[in-house]
Amino acid sequence: MAPMSEHGPHLTHGLAGEELPPGEDRLLTLPNLVTFLRLLCLPLFLWLLFGQDNRFGAAMLLLVLGCTDWVDGYLARRLGQVSNFGKMFDPTVDRLLMVVGVVSIMLVDDPRAVPWWFAVVVLFREVVMSAFVAGITFLGAKRMDVTWVGKAGTFLMMGVWPAFLAASDTALPQWLRTFFLVCAWAAAVPGLVLGYMAFFSYFPAGLAALREGRAMKQAAGGS
Repeated sequence: MAPMSEHGPHLTHGLAGEELPPGEDRLLTLPNLVTFLRLLCLPLFLWLLFGQDNRFGAAMLLLVLGCTDWVDGYLARRLGQVSNFGKMFDPTVDRLLMVVGVVSIMLVDDPRAVPWWFAVVVLFREVVMSAFVAGITFLGAKRMDVTWVGKAGTFLMMGVWPAFLAASDTALPQWLRTFFLVCAWAAAVPGLVLGYMAFFSYFPAGLAALREGRAMKQAAGGS
């Protein structure tokens, strides 16, 4: 159980067994709350898309969730509330939003919102990356920081899916649907390139983090 203090529960060690610097062991912070609230919006997105058949409304909510991705990180730095948990929680929620959004948009039909080949290429990356990160973390890898390439690719993709979804809403004027479709492909191409650049760079970085994490754990156990 995490120790308690006047500021709430704390974590004293990371997943690799390393001792956390003072100030980075907090769980209850405003940035983490913002990330959690973004996560809670997923059921609302699914309700709008499948329960209300409101593609434009679901697209706008997904766009807001993507655009607010920077808020929790900004607050963490601005308020001095960077936490080890937040560094893991934020990218995990980002990836979950991406996967749920992609799968949901793949399932809508008549008309189909996104080409299947594009969705499969993106989803493959997300699933393999998530499995790899979860695997090395379980094995004791040191926490890996998110790269700017990966963050930029994720940010662009957060705009791609709402644009595709809005473009498929037949209740909108044709000119507006065309506008959203152009925006979708304009962001999709660089987003996919950046995403796969980050994808291939994570494997050597992850193996290095695993070696470092195990070495730190062994050193801590021997001291």
